[in-house]
Formats: sequence, structure tokens, C-alpha cells
Amino acid sequence: MAKNKLILDYIFDHEAKLADRVYMTQPIGGGQVVDYTWQQTLDQSRRMAAHLKSLKLEPGARVALLSKNCAHFFMAELAIWMAGCTTVAIFPTETAETIGYVLEHSGASLLFVGKLDTWDAQKPGVPATLPCVAFPLAPKTGYEKWDDIVARTAPLTGRVARAGTDIAILLYTSGSTGTPKGVMHSFERITKVAENIAKDIKSRIGDLDENRILSYLPLAHVFERAWVECMSMVDGKTHVFFAESLDTFVQDLNRARPTTFISVPRLWLKFQHGVFAKMPPKKLERLFKIPILSGIVKRKVLKNLGLDQALLAGSGSAPIPAELITWYRNLGLNLIEGYAMSEDFAYSHNSTPEINAPGCVGVPLPGVQVRISDEGEILIKSPGQLVGYYKRPDLDAEVFTADGFFRTGDRGERRADGLLKITGRVKELFKTSKGEYVAPAPIENSLNAHPLVEMSMVSGLGQPAAYAMVVLSEEVRPKQKDPAFRKEVEAELTKLLGDVNSHLVNHEKLQMIVIAQQPWTIENGFLTPTMKIRRARIEGEVSSKVDAWYGVSGKVQWS
Repeated sequence: MAKNKLILDYIFDHEAKLADRVYMTQPIGGGQVVDYTWQQTLDQSRRMAAHLKSLKLEPGARVALLSKNCAHFFMAELAIWMAGCTTVAIFPTETAETIGYVLEHSGASLLFVGKLDTWDAQKPGVPATLPCVAFPLAPKTGYEKWDDIVARTAPLTGRVARAGTDIAILLYTSGSTGTPKGVMHSFERITKVAENIAKDIKSRIGDLDENRILSYLPLAHVFERAWVECMSMVDGKTHVFFAESLDTFVQDLNRARPTTFISVPRLWLKFQHGVFAKMPPKKLERLFKIPILSGIVKRKVLKNLGLDQALLAGSGSAPIPAELITWYRNLGLNLIEGYAMSEDFAYSHNSTPEINAPGCVGVPLPGVQVRISDEGEILIKSPGQLVGYYKRPDLDAEVFTADGFFRTGDRGERRADGLLKITGRVKELFKTSKGEYVAPAPIENSLNAHPLVEMSMVSGLGQPAAYAMVVLSEEVRPKQKDPAFRKEVEAELTKLLGDVNSHLVNHEKLQMIVIAQQPWTIENGFLTPTMKIRRARIEGEVSSKVDAWYGVSGKVQWS
């Protein structure tokens, strides 16, 4: 019986057959870039793998990566796999405390340090005794440099074989509550997912000679790891471009002119707000209605976003307002919503050209089984199913049903055509003092669709009615101290409150909207590294003020 092909087998094939084809393009500052062919990528990976082998690490040893997205992240992951080890990627925005926890919990033998913005604050989380290697784009560290090791080390030769059941990746979930858990993924499962994703993308955009993609969502997150990195490693014809920084993002996007572009709801909203900052929505709507002008304007908007070549655009990681999907599709962008999680290696649901609806997250991808429990929880069995949680076999009984379905923790409904609609988190439901349950997610989606709102949180446990907190969009925040502007905002949000409440049943209606004083960010701990809101943290921060808000009659309040 022929052995199943694994991800490393695909990579060695590309090294042999596509040696001179450019695989990655890395910006290095000052508008300069470095291209890496498949042969150059593997040459560096093989040399670093030989170095790791020389350290005599135990089989399956955990080797950690702390870096923003860059070509050397891919090279290091390949080196770790070829050296017989397991990868542990840490979010590049994590605090020293979480970095320390992940390194200790995983028992990491070595750490690669790469592109980072806050290294000085993060460094205390790295034990002084842990061997570390610095990528070329790393901040000044004093650690041994990748380039020096590669220059003096002969490459590992041959086609390294790993067992399909070997753990390839330990994926620490960012989690909006509690400490991160290490999700174990094996080579056979990540390979199966990568093959299926490559097929799925081809079925949507055709078998292009070059599928261009911009990698900028954190590679420590499952979405980017599966749909960009692992997919490209199996596919061979994907050209991965990296982003240099937030400031150069538009140039990076325009350099890549991606044919496939994956993002998260918050960034899709940000792009839209950027368009509105240049041209008010009402004027844009008017232009869209003029027959000859409409197509020209839409193409120009997409070109300015760097998305005029995009044949496929995806949104995942959190719910996206249905109106936003409709807006992009109206522009001519094929934006689809998907749904997946760390525990199924980002392989679960996706919309198709035939079956899609704004507000729904798609139908099961090939090989995925889904059902809804009696409690309304979504249960999934996926080819990318986790092997288990690292050092936590006790959780298996909690997270798997007796017949092997994973309990997602999400509530949902399935339509007759198979489309799945997420209605909230099982644990996010809260009871008002009247004893009736409120599901925050659908209400937040309605609020987030408004141009003034960057994000929102619906709360009100034990209160007479629910309330919403909103963060104003970045473009308008500088004006929030201006009394005249405040009046405008209050009028707009009072209208929004009425509009949203008109679609809600009585016990879900919001009593008020409270405007947050400061934005919620990853840095201040109000967002997870994947930009999900940390409800408990936000609620804890405002707990002393909530009763006073209910004591005031105003529909819109400033916290």
C-alpha cells in the first residue's frame, strides 16, 4: 500500500521541480524586497534543520517561534519539522507573562525570535537559560543570528520522513477567557486540510499559474497557518508576499495585487471606513446608481484598496455584519464568510458561489460533518480535528461527544440548504434580572455595521435590560471631546439604538448605548491576539459604573 503523501513530501517535490520559482517575497525596509525561490527557501531550512539536529534534542521536542509574519517563519517551521521537532508559535503581540507560560507549558527547547514591535516588554518572559536564535529582521537581541548559523552549517540532505501521527504543530489558542490551551495537530491532519484548502481555492479561482496572496494576519493563528502557509506549501504555485508594517500596508497590498485575500471583520470594516473618509457613503451610493459611472467608480475603489485583482476574498475569525458583505459584493469583490477554529485546523465551513447568504457562514467543507445538539451547540467532525490538548487528556471527555464530534462552544442554526448561522457563544448568553436570556453576538453585528462604530459589546447580566458599549471608529475618535461633534454622535447613535431595537424581541431590546472612553486593543488587554473582545475584562473594567448608567435616562452616554 502506497504511503500517504505528507506536507514535507510536497515541499521536497517543489524543491526538485520548481527550484527556481519564487515562493516568497519579503520586504526588508526602504521599499526594498528579497525574493526567495523554492530552492533558496529549502537551502536555508535544511541548514537550520542540521543545526537543530546537532543540538541532540529529544524526538518531537518543542521549538518555539515568536515573530510577526515573515519568510523566515516559514523557513524555521520547515527546519523544525525536518529536525524531527514540533512547532510552537506564540502571538507576536503577547505579553511577557503569556510568553513565559507558553514556553514553560510546552517545555520548549529553543526559541526563534523574529520581527517584533514590543520586544523590550516581552523579553522578560523568555528564560535566560533558553537557547534563542534571532531572525534577520529581529530587533537587537544579542542572540545568535540565523544568517551566521546558516552560513557555517552544511545542509541536511535527503527527504526527511515524519510519521503521519507525529505532532507537527502545538497551537496555543488565544482564548477570550482563561489560560491558553495547546491544541495538538498531526502531520496527516494538517496535510489533509492543506490539500483540501488548495482544492477549494482552485475550484473558486481556477488553476492559475500564480495565486498571489498577502500574509499579514498572525501566523500563530490557525486561520493564516492553514489557509496561507500550509496551503501554499502543498500547492507550490502560490506566491506569498509579506507585509512590512501597518504604515506600509497599502504599498504592500499594491505590490502583491493578491488574487486571494483573507482578512478579519475588523479590517474589512476599517477598509470600508477608509473609503468613506475619502467619499461620504451617501455620495458613493449616488455614484453607484449612475449606469456608466457606477462600474468605473467601483473598479477605482477596489484598485485603491489594492484588491482589483482579487478573485476570492474571505472573512473569518469573528462574525461579520451582513450589510458589510453586501457592500463589498456590490463593489464586485467576491467576499465569502467562513467559520472554523483552532481545534479543526481552520477547516469547517465556507460559503460557495451557489450557496451563500449574508449573515451565514457557509456550508460544511468536503469531509466535514456537522450537527446541532439539543442545547443548540454546533458539533463538528473535521479532517483537521485536533489530536487533543497538550498535557490535558482530562479535557477529551469534556470537548468530544461519545461518537467523536467536537463541541465548539458556539450556538447555531442550520437552514434547509445546509447554510450555518452562528447565533452566539454558549457561554456568552446572559440573563437579565427578568430571567430571560440575551444572545449578544447578533445584536453586536447590527451595531458594528454602522460607520461610526468600530466594535461593540452587549452586556447586562442581572440588569433590568441589556445595554451596549461601543468604541467609536478610528477616524472620528480624535473629535470626541468637541461638544458639537458629541451632539451629532448622540443623535446618530440614538437613531441606531431605535433601528436595532425595532428588530429585537422585547427582552433583548437595549436600554442604552455607552461610548467607551478608550479604544479596545490587543495591547491594553481588551482584545485577544485574533481581535476578539475579552468580555470579562471589559465588563470588569466598567463594573463600578454600570448601576449609575442605568440610573440616568439618556439613550446615549459617554463612559
